[in-house]
Amino acid sequence: MKIYEKIAFVFFILWMGTGVHSQAQQQPVKYTLDDVIRIAQDKSPDAEMARHRYRSSYWGYRSFRATYLPGLKIDATLPNINRSINAVPSQDGSTVYTPQSLANYSVNMTLSQKVGFSGGEVFLSSGLQRMDNYFQDTSVTQYLTSIISIGFTQPIFTYNPYKWDKKIEPMKFQEAQRLYIETREDVAIKAVDRFFSLLLAQIEVDIASTNEANYDTLYKIARGRFNLGKIAENELLQLELNLLQSRSAVEDARLNYDNMLFEFKSFLRLKNDLPVELVVPDNIDYFSVDVQKAIEQAKENTSTGLQFQRRLIEAESDVRRAKMDGRFDAQLFASFGLTQTDTDIKMVYKNPLDEERVMLGISLPLLDWGKARGNIKMAESNQDLVKTTVEQEKIDFEQNIFLNVTRFNMQKKQLMIAAKSDTVARKRYQVTQKRYMIGMVNDVLELNMAQIDTDNARMGYIRALMDYWKSYYQVRKLTLYDFVQKQPITVSFDDLIN
Repeated sequence: MKIYEKIAFVFFILWMGTGVHSQAQQQPVKYTLDDVIRIAQDKSPDAEMARHRYRSSYWGYRSFRATYLPGLKIDATLPNINRSINAVPSQDGSTVYTPQSLANYSVNMTLSQKVGFSGGEVFLSSGLQRMDNYFQDTSVTQYLTSIISIGFTQPIFTYNPYKWDKKIEPMKFQEAQRLYIETREDVAIKAVDRFFSLLLAQIEVDIASTNEANYDTLYKIARGRFNLGKIAENELLQLELNLLQSRSAVEDARLNYDNMLFEFKSFLRLKNDLPVELVVPDNIDYFSVDVQKAIEQAKENTSTGLQFQRRLIEAESDVRRAKMDGRFDAQLFASFGLTQTDTDIKMVYKNPLDEERVMLGISLPLLDWGKARGNIKMAESNQDLVKTTVEQEKIDFEQNIFLNVTRFNMQKKQLMIAAKSDTVARKRYQVTQKRYMIGMVNDVLELNMAQIDTDNARMGYIRALMDYWKSYYQVRKLTLYDFVQKQPITVSFDDLIN
């Protein structure tokens, strides 16, 4: 083999390898409906925002729980220097203005704990203070220690927010958990919509391409028959028009497919440019949902069912606040400790003295012109409004579940009708087409009608599948219950935080 022949052979092998590699890379990626839902619940923007909202609720609840845990803090003043001229009374009763220079240092450690059921707080503290008093020629240093001090503060006859928050905040957090699961099911519904929108566009392209090929064949046959004088010119023109319209339909279908493909990839955040092929989800395990069971599961599992309870408790809390605020208020403070003072820091911890403090403060409005009574009536009126609203929303909630479950239970029959219609229409078109090609059918309008019915039946079947799956996931969202596995829908919330 000559040298240039060898070079040409090498280039041919490389070109063939490149072509094979290019074809291998252009193989379409197949997606089932389950694949699309899984990717959407993991990568879609809605799923990502749902995760961020849940994390925000989680840390908010963690902060609330932290308020009921013991708190340890240190307060320090390092230093507080005061140099000024102050009025000092003299022994003869007159006032003398004397310059003073003071430096204070203090450190105090406090361990505190809120008492939720009473709304009070207990504390344990220990501290040390130092004061330097500077005179013209000398300075005096004194130490004051609070070796230990135990006490509590307790509001009396006042609204206790901690008591109500311990009821309401856990419900809010549980609502956030349920709302996250509902959002995932809502993402599944959107994924079903994106999947079938692209699938319909994909099938439209297939139908348009098939029709173009069929009309091209029919037009060639009809032109031969016209040349033989077996058909009229208007029939030939009708088939030519059909061919031109089918070519236009192919372009429109491809443009629509490209648009749906862009939305599909954008929703799933797919970064590759590989072609996509969707698998028709027609393997369905038909089952019916009991309406009463669906309503029971919705009340028990969904955020809406929990929200009804929370709103009633919040309204009751507002009434309690209105009745307690602005009335007779009292605050009790009591503490016991050991203290000592000395000029030597070593001596302040020897022979400590008792220190007791008790304080009771009261507040009693004598005249408020009916402000407190008005607040109470307004809170009670709002509570009645909330009760009425919740009762009506419960009725609407159950009615919505009833309608959606009933619609889902009807989908089996609708889907079977659509599948049968698709089969019958396709068979009718095949028979009509064959009869036309052998000359047994001369009316081109009959062929057109058969083709239109076939296309509509095919698209109708896909739309029936779309309605079935959207209805299925809508029932899941409304009940947060998997009627196939017969168990509530759950997720791992720990994975969201980690």
